[in-house]
Amino acid sequence: MSKPVNNTSLNTMEHAYRDIISAIGEDLSRPGLLDTPLRAAKAMQFLTRGYEQDVDKVINNALFPSSSEEMVIVKNIELYSMCEHHMLPFIGKCHVAYLPNGKVLGLSKIARIVDMYARRLQIQENLTKEIAEVIIQKTDAAGAAVIIEAQHMCMMMRGVEKQNSVMTTSCMLGAFRNSQNTRNEFLSLIRR
Repeated sequence: MSKPVNNTSLNTMEHAYRDIISAIGEDLSRPGLLDTPLRAAKAMQFLTRGYEQDVDKVINNALFPSSSEEMVIVKNIELYSMCEHHMLPFIGKCHVAYLPNGKVLGLSKIARIVDMYARRLQIQENLTKEIAEVIIQKTDAAGAAVIIEAQHMCMMMRGVEKQNSVMTTSCMLGAFRNSQNTRNEFLSLIRR
């Protein structure tokens, strides 16, 4: 589902990590740091692998005809992303719902879509919207709803240093935006 490792970008990142580690005053010849620049580059490549993924390949033709028009919900999808402002992680869960309109999406594909967009430098507000929009675009659903609840290391480890703060974002499209009853049904079902 993703492209092979790009050795040019891996080398570039490894050299950048060498510079960063030296700039903070560390000794790159210290045994514990000898392989750190390469390990850090590989970790960053993994954490941002969403850039090398394509949504159509992620879905992999897993759209199936269905006469169901009832709400489909996948809740508590684990989410790991990186804040684009400080390049620190934010971690949480994502709830996704859609109203099928002639076809349904393979269950695991919803989690894979969340992961693909999360594995990019992001802000949570945009991530929420991107997931909802692609669900509508790829399924022709009558509506889509996404709620993300996450804790941000940029707020917990630095800056204001608030350990128990959780950011919640939502995006309601189509019937979820236009019908209070549909929206309320979704909200009540994810709280169970």
